[in-house]
Amino acid sequence: MLLTSIDDHGVARIVIDRPDRHNAFDEALIAALTDNFTTLGNDPAVRAIILSGNGKSFCAGADIGWMRRAAGWSEAENIADAMKLSAMLNAIDTCPKPVIARVHGVVAGGGVGLVACADMAVAIEGAQFRLSEVRLGLTPATISPFVIARIGAGQARRWFLTAEGFGAAEAQRIGLTHETASDDAAADAVIANWLAHLGAAAPSAVADAKALVRDVAGRPVSDALRHETAARIAARRASAEGREGIAAFFDKRKPAWTA
Repeated sequence: MLLTSIDDHGVARIVIDRPDRHNAFDEALIAALTDNFTTLGNDPAVRAIILSGNGKSFCAGADIGWMRRAAGWSEAENIADAMKLSAMLNAIDTCPKPVIARVHGVVAGGGVGLVACADMAVAIEGAQFRLSEVRLGLTPATISPFVIARIGAGQARRWFLTAEGFGAAEAQRIGLTHETASDDAAADAVIANWLAHLGAAAPSAVADAKALVRDVAGRPVSDALRHETAARIAARRASAEGREGIAAFFDKRKPAWTA
């Protein structure tokens, strides 16, 4: 269901391995993704996490068998089940490690949610995205906080309502992904470049920078926010990483975390 590995450079790889189901979600896959991102996010040996899918698709959203079962549940059972999906997306979104999505093939419904929760995403040409829920009489409610945060309300009002399909170039244009690659090798080159930059950065500073974006986005520039962000940079300056980074700069050497 999930293939997980960590290499000697601290790069973890999570591969969704349900190719016969186009890597669609069910209860077990949601639980496994939640557990893996929580565990790897707390592992000091991990510097970054790459999420991808085996087979023809990245992730086709909800498994039809899971949806059929949910149709017979009570409202309370459905809310509890939807909260498990939300918790999984939140585990990715708030993971302290940089998350990179390597996207190909079919990316539908909750699969779009996975991409939206990643910090960086590269799509291979030929990828087909769709927020298809309204065609099933549903809405993309659970994934909506993450997708709207990524692409904005204006884009969501089109794609949520029409359930049109769109390709890799459009996904990049609307901000769902960051890069478009011509093939697998080109996607791997994009990811290698991102990993090289992440490897030069201080791990805890990267985690704090990720949290900073999440905590500051959308807030008005108030006195409280200015004081909060001033306190954050003060804490980083006094941190072991901050002191090491400044010392390495003046000593004209690489900081310790690049070893």
